[in-house]
Amino acid sequence: MTPSTQNISIADYYFSFLQNLNSDSKLDLISKLSQSLKEKNHNTTISIQSLFGAYKSEETADEIIAKIRDSRVFNRNIESL
Repeated sequence: MTPSTQNISIADYYFSFLQNLNSDSKLDLISKLSQSLKEKNHNTTISIQSLFGAYKSEETADEIIAKIRDSRVFNRNIESL
């Protein structure tokens, strides 16, 4: 990037592309941007606590770990030099 493009804001960057649009296209774009802001207005954050307890099993953690380790397959062949 050249020093002059580092200081340009993202709004100015996009406006340089959009300034040559006709009035109807600009109004349509404004409408779509406004609508996207209204849709994004709801709270989309997810609590970390809501992720706990997602996996339920009768097995203990140690038993699950042992099963995972036992199911591993190693097929790496080391050739002699």
